Amino acid sequence: MVTELSNKVNYSASILKNYRSKVVTPEEAVSVVKSNDKIVVHSNCAIPFRLIEALVKRNDLENIELIHALSVGTLPYLHPGYEGKFRHLATFMGGEARKAFADGRADYVPVYLYEVPLLFSRGIIKPNVAFVHLSPPDEHGFCSYGVEVGITKTAAEKADIIIAQINPNMPRVLGDCFIHINRINYIIETDDLVSELPQSEKILSPEMEEVYSKIGEHIANLIEDGSTLQMGIGVIPDNVLKFLYTKKDLGIHSEMFSDGIIELVERGIITNSKKRLHQGKIIAGFVLGTQRLYSFINNNPLIEFHPQEYVNDPFIIAQNYKMTAINSAIEVDITGQVCSDSIGPRIYSGFGGQVDFIRGASRSEGGKPIIALPSTTKDFSTSRIVPFLKQAAGVVTNRADVHYVVTEYGAVQLHGQSIRNRIKALISIAHPKFKDELEFYAKKQNYL
Repeated sequence: MVTELSNKVNYSASILKNYRSKVVTPEEAVSVVKSNDKIVVHSNCAIPFRLIEALVKRNDLENIELIHALSVGTLPYLHPGYEGKFRHLATFMGGEARKAFADGRADYVPVYLYEVPLLFSRGIIKPNVAFVHLSPPDEHGFCSYGVEVGITKTAAEKADIIIAQINPNMPRVLGDCFIHINRINYIIETDDLVSELPQSEKILSPEMEEVYSKIGEHIANLIEDGSTLQMGIGVIPDNVLKFLYTKKDLGIHSEMFSDGIIELVERGIITNSKKRLHQGKIIAGFVLGTQRLYSFINNNPLIEFHPQEYVNDPFIIAQNYKMTAINSAIEVDITGQVCSDSIGPRIYSGFGGQVDFIRGASRSEGGKPIIALPSTTKDFSTSRIVPFLKQAAGVVTNRADVHYVVTEYGAVQLHGQSIRNRIKALISIAHPKFKDELEFYAKKQNYL
């Protein structure tokens, strides 16, 4: 791969020599890992699988802690049989980590997303080794962190040893997202496709498709021309995007984005021209998407990636004009408390950037913090607007932070409203078959 690179990029002799001196096999690279080490692993779609594969083949290690957020793809150390050898520390959980945590084989740190990198920069977590997945170096010797800059850049650069999986298929993104090869200790080379997150992971019934479409339309009605958007991934953001084609001069400042924004950019709906911070630029920390998205972000001057401690800092977010933050919930109680990381005591995901953006948007001029959810579970058997949260459920966004709540039955504004008025508003957007039950409970508590 180095020879191919040298034909495409005008590398100096010293950069080529420096690069080549660090290239080793995966087995040689992971040989520096010692028992009891803490390893920070590139997160989301950037998991460096070749390094992970080599690591788990070692039989002489114990008590290794692997630290990352969401992982896209199969990670063997999250499966039964590696107890005592490997243990995962999650700052946000997906399916495999969720199961490992529930079985007592993994750990979870509840933390706001903007504070995750600060755990490393402040020495609260001290990694010995970093496994990162990077683009090839440019002519100056700088590699890009690619599809996930957010928590990994800060964390990796606090490690004693950095091992890089260099891949020509990793997009070269722009912004505060580079590391020089001088800082890298060992390099392995691959040409694997970067992991994708399919855009339609869940098949919805026609009834639920209609529910989400109505939610998307209600949210879109709240979005004004010139707004700056935070939109994650999933059914709700996808359904919001399809109602934005009549809007003008939208901007993006978000912890992440996915394929859905590409067409809005190409049609001139997302221009970022009204932004007061990073005018003309899409700002994010990472992406979750497909190869189409990776091609879109590659060397694209429209887009800047920054570490999450910057992107998700509520004080930075608040500087955006008409900041509109769209986040989802598992359940909301009738006073406005939002649970979005657990189902009762069972940790489901994490804090993510919800509170960061809810608070940032609330301080933005013309900002709108939005919590959105279907009024019921997908089988329509259980209300998600509830009298009280499940026992041991976590409150991610507290009732004082909540402004707008949206279901398929409409949007209500709770900020500055009394408990009595909040309850009336939330019952108005609950599913009709649960309204009497909610009202009965509220009256029993003398709320109404």
